[in-house]
Amino acid sequence: MVLEQTWRWFGPEDRVTLRDAREAGATGIVNALHEIPVGEVWPIETIRKRQEMVRFSGMEWTVVESLGVTERIKMRAPGWQKDMENFIQSIRHLAKCGIRTIAYNWMPLFSWTRTHLHESAPGGGYTTRFDAVAFAAFDLYMLKRTGADKEWGEDLSREAFRYCKALSLEQADELRATILDGLPGGHKKLTLEETAEMLRSYEGITADELRSSLGEFLRTVAPVAEECGVRLCIHPDDPPRPLLGLPRIVSTAEDLRWILEQYAGDANSLTFCTGALGVRADNKLREMVTEFAPRIGFLHLRSTERESRANSDIESFFEAPHLEGDADLISIIIEVVREKHRRNSCGDSRSLPYRADHGQELLNDRERGAAPGYPAVGRLRGLAELRGAFMMAERWITEG
Repeated sequence: MVLEQTWRWFGPEDRVTLRDAREAGATGIVNALHEIPVGEVWPIETIRKRQEMVRFSGMEWTVVESLGVTERIKMRAPGWQKDMENFIQSIRHLAKCGIRTIAYNWMPLFSWTRTHLHESAPGGGYTTRFDAVAFAAFDLYMLKRTGADKEWGEDLSREAFRYCKALSLEQADELRATILDGLPGGHKKLTLEETAEMLRSYEGITADELRSSLGEFLRTVAPVAEECGVRLCIHPDDPPRPLLGLPRIVSTAEDLRWILEQYAGDANSLTFCTGALGVRADNKLREMVTEFAPRIGFLHLRSTERESRANSDIESFFEAPHLEGDADLISIIIEVVREKHRRNSCGDSRSLPYRADHGQELLNDRERGAAPGYPAVGRLRGLAELRGAFMMAERWITEG
């Protein structure tokens, strides 16, 4: 098994270029055809055109992140069968083009979510942040979702009210836009009215029903992926908690066990994101990596730092430097290298792609105006740190 250094690139409009990625040390590119609406088939000719663009830079497009799952599939709403057929056809087209790793997520309505995109980081630079009080203020006093006050609780609702009242008009607009406009690779841009309408369409859907839809999806799609030699790698919820009254079912070790039981083959694998899973203090990341290592098909290596509040079990957190924060990536990397040796002993020569996920804005990153969470210098630093950690772990394990 080869540990492949990859870099997420958002296509020709990305202000962090393919040349930047190559100079950072990446050999594989993580990309998606974001211009194609979720639910439509990815044409072979479009996939190949993007591959040629990446190859011209001296790298390969090796990971898709993400092949979108429609809300209709998650809810099993009218039209979901056609969306599933299109998802399967896109898998076949990607496999025909030689792309064997596909990441996706099962987060209802909102994908990865933050409340602040350019917070001052403790060590300098800027970082993304999720503030539970700020999100509660959005939910309670901007979206005005029915029942939100009961879910957030009296103490946090009061704190959110004070927070909201203290915002200037400009700050309130910025918070609203940060949550509704969607982050790179996440949900589409929404208005408050569209969000409320989508929430009504999800009304009454329980965690068990969302699991039932995911189980049916995997039992239908994974055999096709297996036939094509493709690994489907589900990404954890980010943050790993229910939001806006919607259940989230990819947040804990128990969730991951259940998902892997739905289809036993490698086609049903994990995007193991240490940052998303690490937000929860009850997720013991090293033990989880050890348990799930044989079914990890893609690694997102990053670290978050929790800012727990006494009156809430929903953590605030910010994006920490890769080798700092709560994730303890050194211990995780050691377990990944052990898994590498195990796979090699079994004759498994497939690559395991990893990327320095997210990054703080450092030096001239803010001037460049890269996609939030995906700066050039911050990720270069992260990938360099991870590369060094992998080299040391390899030497420590092989030489004792």
